Amino acid sequence: MIVSEHLSGVLRPELAGKTIAQSLAYLAEHFPGKVVFSTSFGIEDQVITHFIFENELPIQVFTLDTGRLFPETYATWSRTVERYGRPIQAYYPDAQALQAFVSAKGPNSFYESVDNRKSCCHIRKVEPLNRALAGQSVWITGIRAEQSPNRLDMSDIEWDAAHELIKFHPIFDWTYEEVRAFVNKNGIPYNPLHDKGFVSIGCAPCTRAVRPGEDFRAGRWWWEDASKKECGLHVVEQVLESKPD
Repeated sequence: MIVSEHLSGVLRPELAGKTIAQSLAYLAEHFPGKVVFSTSFGIEDQVITHFIFENELPIQVFTLDTGRLFPETYATWSRTVERYGRPIQAYYPDAQALQAFVSAKGPNSFYESVDNRKSCCHIRKVEPLNRALAGQSVWITGIRAEQSPNRLDMSDIEWDAAHELIKFHPIFDWTYEEVRAFVNKNGIPYNPLHDKGFVSIGCAPCTRAVRPGEDFRAGRWWWEDASKKECGLHVVEQVLESKPD
């Protein structure tokens, strides 16, 4: 595909020597109106939001409101809009699909089986994401390599075959400590749950604080095996041409 060839032949070396702000600006210029950033208002996403809004880049920022987020997440959303004065597009689950699922399975069926949990994630996150990414060329994310074992084989820039677009992870190689330092230095609003042991923050029923010595993803879907801890938004199997030629 043309976009795929552009990724492997031109885009990677073009971004290699650029700062994060320069890389985002380059993508916005070369794919006008077709670059989006998905935020869950976690601390990594707040860093990228800062780069986009502070540099007034023409990149649409959107979020998936699952309906089960923490109150602290909604507060962070509000503080972010107040701080930067830029809109954040919200996408919601399909009402009929959600109503049918909850009616049949109950409000907390995700605790009962992996299949139920994945069905819930699909309705609340994956399907709305598909709508958000439809027609786009570049998807910016806040993924970092150390967040989960499934992400160690990913690259900072790759081709997402499922959505047929480029994925760019600007802070892929950052450590959690580097993220915290950048947020503190720039006075970026962040979710206060991060100060209470929450490293990765998702839906309230599916997220807990991480205990000392636990890995980054231990607080997400803690009742499941670690190898299953992806919701379907970012999976390695969807990625092609993720390594340099």
